[in-house]
Amino acid sequence: MAEPSTIARPYAEAAFQLADAQARLAEWSDLLANLAAIASDERVRGAIADPNLLTAKIAGMFLSILGSELPAHAENFVRVLADNGRLDVLPEIRSQYEALKNDREGVVEAEVHTAFEIDAAQLADLVARLETKTGRKVRARVYLDRELIAGVKVVLGDKVIDGSARAQLGALEAALKA
Repeated sequence: MAEPSTIARPYAEAAFQLADAQARLAEWSDLLANLAAIASDERVRGAIADPNLLTAKIAGMFLSILGSELPAHAENFVRVLADNGRLDVLPEIRSQYEALKNDREGVVEAEVHTAFEIDAAQLADLVARLETKTGRKVRARVYLDRELIAGVKVVLGDKVIDGSARAQLGALEAALKA
């Protein structure tokens, strides 16, 4: 069976192209976030996996959860996913869509792991430094990780900048053993 990322790619690209052509990137981002949240619910996953439920019924369930204010293009997207048995990959579709959107907008997502709480000024300084380093706008999410002992670890896509005390102690240990 194909990987979820492979299955999700054409749907994410189609949603992105449609949203971009209509200048509705943010609207589609919110829509896909809501759809992914619904698809991640344990009860909904059970319904998606139930071979006795018709795809129209599953699509109807999604649409009823989201409400009657859903635009026609969003309803069509849900129905296409349901017809092709792809509602289960909505979280991956959302993830890939966000990557495409961020690339278009020149934004990079950063995970900032800190051993202690940091205030807004410290975060702003860190973000400014990361923006200078990457040449892109940085959107940071902060996570508290007491195992770092001290310092900060930043994850930018597939790049990790580890300035934590834990990493420095690990490097020192490796150097002493060599």
